[in-house]
Amino acid sequence: MTNDNDTTDAPALPRRTLVLGGARSGKSHYAETLVMRLATATATPPVYIATAEAGDAEMLARIDEHQRRRDPVWTTVETLLGLDEALASHAHTDRPVLLDSLTLWLSNVMHAGLDVPGETEKLLLAFDGASAPIVCVSDEVGLGLVPDSALGRQYRDALGRLNQRIAAQADRVILVAAGLPLILKDVT
Repeated sequence: MTNDNDTTDAPALPRRTLVLGGARSGKSHYAETLVMRLATATATPPVYIATAEAGDAEMLARIDEHQRRRDPVWTTVETLLGLDEALASHAHTDRPVLLDSLTLWLSNVMHAGLDVPGETEKLLLAFDGASAPIVCVSDEVGLGLVPDSALGRQYRDALGRLNQRIAAQADRVILVAAGLPLILKDVT
């Protein structure tokens, strides 16, 4: 019997991948495994573009957990905004890139009062123009409760639209639930 979360027999990583899932679904760990597998096979150190900000003790603990889990071979780039620039600066090398997460990036954009459609277009151009393999992680928030605030609903809708746009450009889209991957799209 094979482990569905084992990527040792998985096909090669395509140029653009989107990994979706709910909170604590295992999506980040799964995405890290995909990127690390390619990095190991090609002896190319991976790049981790992190968008989280430790605004409180709980978020600091989550960030720490992600950092402890990663092999020291990763180069970590922290960016709250300007994700298109961070992606573009690493996406034209042979180093695989993990972008974790679109969820937090969008929250940062909205919190900063930036133009969400404009920032999204810049990100999509960088994602589409990348030559390095890129794995983006994002939450699938459309399956839960309807937020009780207008801002919460605006965020949920904006993230749903962003996920759809990234998925349309992605070569592979994977939904992770309970640590198990389900391939939704694979055009490789």
